[in-house]
Amino acid sequence: MNAHRLHPRWLALALLLASLMLLLLGAGVGSTGWESVWNLRADPLAWQIVRDIRLPRTLGAWLAGALLGLAGAVAQGVFRNPLADPYLLGSASGASLGVALSMAALGASPFALQGLLRLGITGAAFAGAAGAVLLTLVLAKGAHDTLRLLLAGVVVGVVLGAASSMVLLLTPEILQSMQSFMLGSTAFIGWDACALMAAVLAAVLLAAWALGRVLDGLALGEATAQSLGLPLAPLRLLLILLLALATGTAVAQCGLIAFVGLAAPHLVRSLVRAMHRWLLLLSAGMGAVLLLGADLLARWLVAPQELPVGVLTAVLGGSYLLWLMHRRPLQESA
Repeated sequence: MNAHRLHPRWLALALLLASLMLLLLGAGVGSTGWESVWNLRADPLAWQIVRDIRLPRTLGAWLAGALLGLAGAVAQGVFRNPLADPYLLGSASGASLGVALSMAALGASPFALQGLLRLGITGAAFAGAAGAVLLTLVLAKGAHDTLRLLLAGVVVGVVLGAASSMVLLLTPEILQSMQSFMLGSTAFIGWDACALMAAVLAAVLLAAWALGRVLDGLALGEATAQSLGLPLAPLRLLLILLLALATGTAVAQCGLIAFVGLAAPHLVRSLVRAMHRWLLLLSAGMGAVLLLGADLLARWLVAPQELPVGVLTAVLGGSYLLWLMHRRPLQESA
C-alpha cells in the first residue's frame, strides 16, 4: 500500500496546478458565462462583474477551504482521532447562535448586508465561534485532558444549538434568512473578506507549521510526547486556539460548510504518508481545492441559479467517508 503513496512534493504540485486551473475557471462560471471574460476590454460592466463578483468569490472559496482543511488537520492531530473536524468544540453552534442573535437584532439576512451591518453579522459569527471554544475550554478546565475536552465540546454544541433554536422560535421571520448561513454560501465574499482570510491563513499556517513537532509527538501518544520534553498542556491549548481562529474566520465569511475540514486530511493521508508539517500544508491545499471545486459545481449545475455549496460538500464529503469506511477501517486511514 505504501509503495503507491505519492511524495508530498508531488501532491503539493498537483494541488497547486488544480488550484490555478479552478481559479481560472472561476472567472467564467456565472449567469453570463465566459461572455463576460471575452468582453473584458470592450465592456466595463463585464470587467466589473469579473473583478468585483467572480474573482473575490472564487479566491474567497479557495481561502475558506484552505482554512477549514488546515483546521481539520489540526483537530485530528490534537485529538488523535480521524473523525475530528473543525466544529468539534462547539464552534458551529456558537457561530449559529451569534448570527441568529445578530439577525434577530438587525432583522436582515447575513449575506445581503453591506458596510457596518455586514461587519456586524460576520463579527457576531466569529465571536460566537470563538466564545463557544472558550466556553468548552472553561468547562474542560483547560486542554490537558483530551477526553474531557471532547465531552465538553459536545455539551457546548448541544446547548448552544438549542439556544439558536430558541432564538428562531421567538423570531420566526429570520428563519428563511438563517438558512443561508446554515447551508453555507460564498456568494457575497468580497475583497476585504479575502484579505482577512489570507492574513489569518498565513498566520495560522506558520504557527501550526512551527508546532508540527508537537503534533508528531501526540500522534505517538501523550506519554511519548511528554518523554520528548514537550509542555503538552500549553502547546495543546495554543493549537486549539489556532483551530478556533481558522474555523471562526472561515465560518464568519461563508457560513457552515460541512465535511471539508473532515475529508481533506483523510484524502491527503490516503495519497501520502508524511509528518504533520507536510500534512498541515497539504490539508490546507486539499481543502482549498475541495471547496472551490464544490463552489464552481454549485454555480454550474442549475445555472443561472445555484445550489448552496454546503449542500454539495455534505453530499460529496459524506459519500467519500462512507466509501472510506466500507473500504477499510478509519483507523487505517489515519
